[in-house]
Amino acid sequence: MKRAMSLVAVILSCLTMAGAVKRSQGESSAPGIFDYYLLALSWAPNYCAGHPGDHSKECQAGANANFVLHGLWPQSNIASPPVRCAPAHPVSSKIVRHMLEYFPTRSLIQHEWQQHGVCSGLSAADYFKKVEQAFNAVKVPEEFQRLDPGKAFNIADIERSFAQANNAQPEAFRISCHSGRLVSVEACLSKDLDLQACTASVRECPAQQVLMRPVK
Repeated sequence: MKRAMSLVAVILSCLTMAGAVKRSQGESSAPGIFDYYLLALSWAPNYCAGHPGDHSKECQAGANANFVLHGLWPQSNIASPPVRCAPAHPVSSKIVRHMLEYFPTRSLIQHEWQQHGVCSGLSAADYFKKVEQAFNAVKVPEEFQRLDPGKAFNIADIERSFAQANNAQPEAFRISCHSGRLVSVEACLSKDLDLQACTASVRECPAQQVLMRPVK
């Protein structure tokens, strides 16, 4: 009897490990199956400099855009984040009109719902309400709101600055970068939108410093 119970335990353990491996290889999970959220805030000056053909509001002269909402993504503690968990109907025009106060384009709103929002297990209305709440909950440090001139910052200093502005631990923030330039600051939030420490599944920029172009 004990041998049978042990065999069952081994089988269940193997199935659990196999499921984790599949998820880490990019297999999407069912909607609502995730551990916490990742709020991604893109540094608009760097994005716009790399996309001169983008004429959205974040890239318009005089927009004074700094950190712009990219998305709120369901995140796993140990595996790759779930994506495209279910078929996605287009976001209603009413929701899109409202969320244009936060997102730079209509296409990004639709993309974020199709790619990430459906994995939240929420309706589109409830998901974007949570996106709005998360964005408003995380404060951008004053030193970055009207950065001029641009300069290189240490990764650790950016994370500490965000932590101080939000009365949180630096481990609640991660930096995404490309070719020595800041792409985004990512904040780790519980399902109740409280800042928490990020897990190893959220990649950190490998560089020590990143360039932040000036706000225009």
